[in-house]
Amino acid sequence: MTIQGRHCEERSDEAISGRPAAPVVVIHSIAQAIAALKAAARAGRPVVLASPPGAGSYVGPGWFGAMVDAAREVVPDAHFSALLDCGDDVGAALAAIRSEIEGVVFTGRADVARRLADIARQHRVQFVTDRPARALDLGDDFFAPPEVLEQHCADLLT
Repeated sequence: MTIQGRHCEERSDEAISGRPAAPVVVIHSIAQAIAALKAAARAGRPVVLASPPGAGSYVGPGWFGAMVDAAREVVPDAHFSALLDCGDDVGAALAAIRSEIEGVVFTGRADVARRLADIARQHRVQFVTDRPARALDLGDDFFAPPEVLEQHCADLLT
């Protein structure tokens, strides 16, 4: 995974190995984000909250950022990072960077990625050009109760 931006020094093992230092949980709702953070805090492990592929195009940085901020308020002791996947949508990636979303995934052309990476650096936004492998996707559990969501996440983290 290629990473550029504010978390490079903190994640040098991630940049070298190509694998995230923390498990990646794909979230589709605030309930899922909170469940993942509660499980991570209980396990004492970091986690990466990631949007579904291409979500930057249909939910946008405002929704994703508000969801992450709300989850952070509910579980302030959780150690995590967040990635909004914009796929190859340049406009979505640029909007996410300008909104200073913590991390942006862009899978488009390399020449465009280089330009976006420079803009991301200026905004202190983590920029990832390879979609990270997900350890858990909670998409099938969209309507599951919080206890079930937390248990799925706990099973991953223990």
